[in-house]
Amino acid sequence: MARRKISHEAGMAALDRALAEETPPRPVLATAVRYLLEELAAIAPGNSVEVRVPPFGAVQCVAGPRHTRGTPPNVVELDPATWIALATGREDWDSAVADARVIASGSRADLIAILPLVRRTG
Repeated sequence: MARRKISHEAGMAALDRALAEETPPRPVLATAVRYLLEELAAIAPGNSVEVRVPPFGAVQCVAGPRHTRGTPPNVVELDPATWIALATGREDWDSAVADARVIASGSRADLIAILPLVRRTG
């Protein structure tokens, strides 16, 4: 498992601030997104799905066949606000997919069983 780069305290502080502010500063948003990606990799370790949240980061997760070259067969891509909303339970997977805010390709590119990662009220 990859070593965490963002401490739990720093990640949760950035996440709480990102959720509280309509337009959080870019460094706060970046830290919140990256922290949640690290949390995803810790909760669902593996290499069969790549989750991308441009421009802040990407992570491979979910147990299954390992991808080694080229474009992964299972990819989830979404914007930072949608990622935070899904990861915190403020939005559900099916709605985000239906609204085309999540682009998921591949038979394993469904995170509904994993999300939310953390619960934040407010």
